[in-house]
Amino acid sequence: MQAVAGGDRDAFNEIVLRYQSLAWKTAYRFLGDAMEAEDVAQESFLNILKTAPRYRPTATFRTFIYRILANLCIDRARKKHPAYTDDLVDVSALSSSPMKDLIEKERQAQIRKALDSLPPNQKAAIIFRHYEGLNYAEIAQILGVTPKAVERLIGHGRTSLQARLPHLKKK
Repeated sequence: MQAVAGGDRDAFNEIVLRYQSLAWKTAYRFLGDAMEAEDVAQESFLNILKTAPRYRPTATFRTFIYRILANLCIDRARKKHPAYTDDLVDVSALSSSPMKDLIEKERQAQIRKALDSLPPNQKAAIIFRHYEGLNYAEIAQILGVTPKAVERLIGHGRTSLQARLPHLKKK
Protein backbone atom coordinates (compact mmCIF):
# COMPACT_ATOMS: atom_id res chain seq x y z
CA MET A 1 0.00 0.00 0.00
CA GLN A 2 2.90 2.35 0.62
CA ALA A 3 4.09 1.72 -2.94
CA VAL A 4 0.55 2.33 -4.23
CA ALA A 5 0.42 5.59 -2.26
CA GLY A 6 3.65 6.56 -4.03
CA GLY A 7 1.99 6.04 -7.42
CA ASP A 8 3.31 2.55 -8.19
CA ARG A 9 0.68 1.10 -10.55
CA ASP A 10 2.41 -2.29 -10.60
CA ALA A 11 1.93 -2.54 -6.82
CA PHE A 12 -1.75 -1.70 -7.27
CA ASN A 13 -2.08 -4.34 -10.00
CA GLU A 14 -0.52 -6.89 -7.63
CA ILE A 15 -3.11 -6.03 -4.96
CA VAL A 16 -5.92 -6.41 -7.48
CA LEU A 17 -4.61 -9.76 -8.71
CA ARG A 18 -4.11 -11.05 -5.19
CA TYR A 19 -7.50 -9.95 -3.79
CA GLN A 20 -9.94 -9.80 -6.73
CA SER A 21 -11.32 -13.28 -6.12
CA LEU A 22 -11.78 -12.65 -2.40
CA ALA A 23 -13.50 -9.32 -3.13
CA TRP A 24 -15.91 -10.78 -5.67
CA LYS A 25 -16.77 -13.86 -3.59
CA THR A 26 -17.41 -11.80 -0.47
CA ALA A 27 -19.59 -9.30 -2.34
CA TYR A 28 -21.47 -12.12 -4.07
CA ARG A 29 -22.16 -13.91 -0.80
CA PHE A 30 -23.55 -10.69 0.61
CA LEU A 31 -25.46 -9.41 -2.44
CA GLY A 32 -26.44 -12.62 -4.26
CA ASP A 33 -26.01 -10.99 -7.67
CA ALA A 34 -22.94 -11.63 -9.84
CA MET A 35 -23.06 -8.32 -11.72
CA GLU A 36 -23.55 -6.30 -8.56
CA ALA A 37 -20.75 -8.24 -6.86
CA GLU A 38 -18.47 -7.33 -9.77
CA ASP A 39 -19.43 -3.66 -9.40
CA VAL A 40 -18.75 -3.72 -5.66
CA ALA A 41 -15.43 -5.51 -6.12
CA GLN A 42 -14.32 -2.91 -8.67
CA GLU A 43 -15.52 -0.07 -6.47
CA SER A 44 -13.58 -1.52 -3.54
CA PHE A 45 -10.35 -1.39 -5.55
CA LEU A 46 -11.09 2.18 -6.63
CA ASN A 47 -11.54 3.04 -2.94
CA ILE A 48 -8.24 1.35 -2.12
CA LEU A 49 -6.50 3.40 -4.80
CA LYS A 50 -8.15 6.61 -3.62
CA THR A 51 -7.36 6.05 0.07
CA ALA A 52 -3.81 4.72 -0.43
CA PRO A 53 -2.12 7.98 0.65
CA ARG A 54 -4.04 7.90 3.97
CA TYR A 55 -3.65 4.16 4.60
CA ARG A 56 -2.06 3.25 7.93
CA PRO A 57 -1.34 -0.45 8.57
CA THR A 58 -3.20 -0.74 11.89
CA ALA A 59 -4.63 -4.11 10.84
CA THR A 60 -3.90 -6.69 8.17
CA PHE A 61 -4.58 -5.64 4.59
CA ARG A 62 -7.18 -8.41 4.35
CA THR A 63 -9.09 -6.79 7.23
CA PHE A 64 -8.79 -3.43 5.46
CA ILE A 65 -10.29 -4.75 2.22
CA TYR A 66 -13.04 -6.63 4.09
CA ARG A 67 -13.98 -3.38 5.83
CA ILE A 68 -14.28 -1.58 2.49
CA LEU A 69 -16.35 -4.46 1.08
CA ALA A 70 -18.58 -4.59 4.15
CA ASN A 71 -19.29 -0.86 3.96
CA LEU A 72 -20.07 -1.01 0.24
CA CYS A 73 -22.30 -4.07 0.60
CA ILE A 74 -24.15 -2.68 3.61
CA ASP A 75 -24.73 0.61 1.76
CA ARG A 76 -26.13 -1.26 -1.23
CA ALA A 77 -28.33 -3.45 0.96
CA ARG A 78 -29.81 -0.36 2.60
CA LYS A 79 -30.54 1.27 -0.75
CA LYS A 80 -32.40 -1.59 -2.38
CA HIS A 81 -34.44 -4.65 -1.71
CA PRO A 82 -32.62 -7.97 -1.81
CA ALA A 83 -32.48 -9.86 -5.08
CA TYR A 84 -33.24 -13.53 -4.54
CA THR A 85 -31.19 -15.83 -6.69
CA ASP A 86 -31.11 -19.53 -7.28
CA ASP A 87 -27.49 -19.66 -8.41
CA LEU A 88 -25.63 -19.62 -5.09
CA VAL A 89 -24.35 -23.17 -5.43
CA ASP A 90 -20.62 -23.51 -5.98
CA VAL A 91 -20.09 -25.49 -9.19
CA SER A 92 -17.17 -27.39 -7.67
CA ALA A 93 -19.45 -28.61 -4.88
CA LEU A 94 -22.00 -30.24 -7.19
CA SER A 95 -22.48 -33.95 -6.77
CA SER A 96 -22.93 -36.50 -9.50
CA SER A 97 -26.66 -36.83 -8.83
CA PRO A 98 -29.02 -34.32 -10.50
CA MET A 99 -31.59 -34.85 -7.71
CA LYS A 100 -29.02 -34.10 -4.99
CA ASP A 101 -27.90 -31.04 -6.97
CA LEU A 102 -31.48 -29.80 -7.21
CA ILE A 103 -32.08 -30.31 -3.49
CA GLU A 104 -28.83 -28.51 -2.64
CA LYS A 105 -29.69 -25.66 -4.99
CA GLU A 106 -33.09 -25.25 -3.33
CA ARG A 107 -31.48 -25.36 0.13
CA GLN A 108 -29.01 -22.64 -0.90
CA ALA A 109 -31.85 -20.49 -2.27
CA GLN A 110 -33.68 -20.78 1.07
CA ILE A 111 -30.52 -19.84 2.95
CA ARG A 112 -29.94 -16.88 0.60
CA LYS A 113 -33.50 -15.65 1.14
CA ALA A 114 -33.15 -15.98 4.92
CA LEU A 115 -29.78 -14.19 4.90
CA ASP A 116 -31.25 -11.40 2.80
CA SER A 117 -33.96 -10.87 5.41
CA LEU A 118 -31.40 -10.07 8.13
CA PRO A 119 -30.40 -6.51 8.98
CA PRO A 120 -27.21 -5.62 7.04
CA ASN A 121 -24.83 -5.69 10.04
CA GLN A 122 -26.11 -9.11 11.17
CA LYS A 123 -25.84 -10.42 7.63
CA ALA A 124 -22.27 -9.11 7.31
CA ALA A 125 -21.24 -10.63 10.65
CA ILE A 126 -22.72 -14.03 9.70
CA ILE A 127 -21.06 -14.01 6.27
CA PHE A 128 -17.66 -13.01 7.63
CA ARG A 129 -17.85 -15.65 10.37
CA HIS A 130 -19.34 -18.61 8.55
CA TYR A 131 -18.30 -18.10 4.94
CA GLU A 132 -15.01 -16.24 5.32
CA GLY A 133 -13.94 -17.95 8.56
CA LEU A 134 -12.98 -14.76 10.38
CA ASN A 135 -12.85 -14.56 14.16
CA TYR A 136 -14.84 -12.10 16.28
CA ALA A 137 -11.92 -9.69 16.70
CA GLU A 138 -11.37 -9.50 12.92
CA ILE A 139 -15.07 -8.98 12.27
CA ALA A 140 -15.15 -6.27 14.95
CA GLN A 141 -12.35 -4.40 13.17
CA ILE A 142 -14.11 -4.72 9.84
CA LEU A 143 -17.49 -3.54 11.12
CA GLY A 144 -16.07 -0.94 13.51
CA VAL A 145 -17.69 -2.46 16.59
CA THR A 146 -16.53 -4.38 19.65
CA PRO A 147 -16.07 -8.16 19.67
CA LYS A 148 -18.98 -8.34 22.14
CA ALA A 149 -21.18 -6.50 19.62
CA VAL A 150 -20.13 -9.02 16.95
CA GLU A 151 -21.09 -11.84 19.31
CA ARG A 152 -24.54 -10.24 19.71
CA LEU A 153 -24.94 -9.63 15.97
CA ILE A 154 -24.10 -13.25 15.20
CA GLY A 155 -26.30 -14.53 18.01
CA HIS A 156 -29.30 -12.50 16.86
CA GLY A 157 -28.60 -13.47 13.24
CA ARG A 158 -28.43 -17.16 14.07
CA THR A 159 -31.66 -16.95 16.06
CA SER A 160 -33.41 -15.28 13.12
CA LEU A 161 -32.01 -17.80 10.65
CA GLN A 162 -33.06 -20.74 12.83
CA ALA A 163 -36.58 -19.30 13.04
CA ARG A 164 -36.74 -18.87 9.26
CA LEU A 165 -35.08 -22.21 8.47
CA PRO A 166 -36.29 -24.66 11.14
CA HIS A 167 -36.45 -27.52 8.61
CA LEU A 168 -32.75 -27.31 7.70
CA LYS A 169 -30.43 -29.37 9.82
CA LYS A 170 -26.82 -28.50 10.57
CA LYS A 171 -24.31 -30.37 8.43
